[in-house]
Amino acid sequence: MIHRHILTCLFFLTLIPLSATAFPPASPAGGNYLTLDGVDDYAVLDFKIHGVLFPKDTEEFTVEMWVYPTTPPAGNVYAMILSQQVEMQVASDNGERENVKERIDWQQGDLFLIFRWHIVVKDKPATRQTIIALSPNRWHHIAYQSDGKQEANIVNNFAMVRKWPRGWPIAHDLSHFEHPKDFTLGGFGEKIKLPHSDHFRGPFGGYIDEVRISRVARYDVSKDGFTPSHKFKKDRHTLALWHFDEPGGKRNFSDASGNAYHLVGEGGARTGIPLAIEAQGKLTTTWGRLKQ
Repeated sequence: MIHRHILTCLFFLTLIPLSATAFPPASPAGGNYLTLDGVDDYAVLDFKIHGVLFPKDTEEFTVEMWVYPTTPPAGNVYAMILSQQVEMQVASDNGERENVKERIDWQQGDLFLIFRWHIVVKDKPATRQTIIALSPNRWHHIAYQSDGKQEANIVNNFAMVRKWPRGWPIAHDLSHFEHPKDFTLGGFGEKIKLPHSDHFRGPFGGYIDEVRISRVARYDVSKDGFTPSHKFKKDRHTLALWHFDEPGGKRNFSDASGNAYHLVGEGGARTGIPLAIEAQGKLTTTWGRLKQ
């Protein structure tokens, strides 16, 4: 029996370095993360219970996360990473954004990361949008922040900054929405047709970690090297914070901010176990994980 265990361990020692890419990648923040299959997985806060995250008249805020896109969406699908008062989504190249490619650092095979935020202008709802290139199959820190008069769309250490003569509060009344008002990560569990179009809001395939919602503009984008190098921390400005460090396979995700915005995984959304970081680590650690 002992010899059999030794042979099995040697087998996995050989197998893991060769197949580590088949396992989900290690998160830059460490620990587990949310895995989404790009079919019908998502995590949600029920709008009827929680309402919107940002209260009325909010002008200063940050929405941020680590994200790893894996499955490019179909050409007529906007894959929803995050949705509610701020939306983050990715789209594939379908030949309809040639003018956008000329204005951003887009390379063949990249996705389009689309930031949308719903604001109030003269008591009427309006939407603003920014598009940035995003490469698949790697981790990115992405964020949208506003201090009222300056906004920044952030991907890693790149920030697209705009200044305005006045600030606009983020929308609090979502009655104009033609899609679910819930706060979600990963879509809505189904494709939802956009009005007057053959395009859809759809599911996101990939991994999400360290989602933090704040009532402050957190990053000084005038400086170099502002990508976070550790887990996000809560402070008095934190509205919600999800680490997704629950044991692998869990489908309820605790809010670490203390404000009880606990997410529920639907359609199979669950935490993942990042084995890849241990492919070059101790055999005993890896073997212990594989036995679980």
